[in-house]
Amino acid sequence: MAKAAIDAYFVCGGKYHDIDYARLQLLGLLGEHERVRTRIAEDYSDIAAIEASDFLVTYTVDIVPGEATAQRLRDYVAGGKRWLALHGTNSILRYVKGRGWEAPRDARTFMETLGSQFVAHPPIEPYRVEVTQPSHPLVAGIEPFDASDELYLMELHPPFETLLHTRWHGEAKGFAERDWSADEPRPVMYLKQVGAGEVLYFTLGHARSHYDMRPMMDEYPTVERGSWPVPAFTELLRRSLRWAAGLD
Repeated sequence: MAKAAIDAYFVCGGKYHDIDYARLQLLGLLGEHERVRTRIAEDYSDIAAIEASDFLVTYTVDIVPGEATAQRLRDYVAGGKRWLALHGTNSILRYVKGRGWEAPRDARTFMETLGSQFVAHPPIEPYRVEVTQPSHPLVAGIEPFDASDELYLMELHPPFETLLHTRWHGEAKGFAERDWSADEPRPVMYLKQVGAGEVLYFTLGHARSHYDMRPMMDEYPTVERGSWPVPAFTELLRRSLRWAAGLD
């Protein structure tokens, strides 16, 4: 007897990133599992379709649901579902002249469900990602690796279990909250229990091409692929998707 299909809901959309590139890469990885059938959207507006799915995957930047939808997302996970949240899912971005990029705290339920809110990042340059829990199946056997990615500095909403981390302190230029002088671990991947379900948050995955900063600029000077070419990143994504689909 054939095994049942597994229904994925994939939200992929947002600003200032090469969403097309990320969507293509993640659909390729989801497509490695013939049981997984994927429905795609740019936001959370069809919450009934999300609730009908077996698991949720999100790669968004500055895409945040309203409070009623955020409550239903929390209930969806708390009821026993898994949510793989990638890169900028936890971001709200507002540019204020003279201050830089701000992170308004006006989506509390959504951010508490995710376990964090993006606040700032230093200029993109390589940094070392360390394995916090080497015995955990999601990261077991992964060696420390370098990522040329956005290093997320976040307001945290614990408790959660950190699986990967980095260390950084300094000034996040261009952001309103730029003083990050405390030398402390910065989560890169963590698991957060929400009722009977879980959120797996993975901050890596930056991508930007020439036309992703419109209307701020017509053409961005470089193409950035962040961690996508790094074999350890691809392996971690594969494991994370298997986890989300219940195939672990």
